[in-house]
Amino acid sequence: MVRGPSPTVRRRRLAAELRRLRETAELTIDEVGEKLECSASKISRIETGHVGVTPRDVRDMLEVYGIEDDEREALVQLAREARKKGWWHAYSEVFTGSFVGLESDASTLHTHQALLVPGLLQTEGYIRAVIRATRPDAAEAEVERRVTARLTRQKLLTDTHPPEYWAVLDEAVLHRTVGGRDVMRAQLENLVSLAALPHVTLQVVPFEAGAHAGMDSPFLILGFPEQADPDVVYVEYTTTGVYLEQPSDVRRYTLMFDHLRAAALKPDDTVVMVEQAAGRLV
Repeated sequence: MVRGPSPTVRRRRLAAELRRLRETAELTIDEVGEKLECSASKISRIETGHVGVTPRDVRDMLEVYGIEDDEREALVQLAREARKKGWWHAYSEVFTGSFVGLESDASTLHTHQALLVPGLLQTEGYIRAVIRATRPDAAEAEVERRVTARLTRQKLLTDTHPPEYWAVLDEAVLHRTVGGRDVMRAQLENLVSLAALPHVTLQVVPFEAGAHAGMDSPFLILGFPEQADPDVVYVEYTTTGVYLEQPSDVRRYTLMFDHLRAAALKPDDTVVMVEQAAGRLV
């Protein structure tokens, strides 16, 4: 996998800049739609990044905002780049929304999971067992397609410039035997191996810590290298997930993650716990 600024992040950056320029021009979404003879909802979807935008649309919008040629062409070029397809488009039936695109361009990934090993750390056997359990009606071809997609996504951690990855797990993750004893032991041994990588940090919140900040739902905080791309939080639910981009939401989840790290075992002690859990499955 070759990493580089993903089209998803570029579209997000472009959307934020178009919104800023409209507000600077003191125009409402309705006024822009009227000037461009399109619906206000189209302008709104473009500004929220929910839909792509053509270079022609960007050029027309910037003309309305009074943007000069040089800056205009730079943003039109950004629109062209945002329309390119990332590797994950080959698995569009598996990866819905913009999650994988954002993940692929993040410089930091901080996640908490209370039930499962995070997707980027799962072994092939564990992946297959999870998919079969959560999608009992899936045909074998679909299961294998999803396994392949997740394994491809995992190449992010072995890239030449991988993100800083920090995972905090509940101890329950270590004791839930997914896929049988052999599969689970291999998964735990894989966690030990991955924890030795310089860009991966693994911690476990032990049962004895009691109630903790991450008991509500799994979440992932994505940080980006460019100041123009603010952090975003992805909160995962059973059948879907939501993105939180408001600074107050990001601060709240960052604080939650800090509390989880404080309640968790130190990384070295975590590795010992994981090794012991694997040993019980021999």
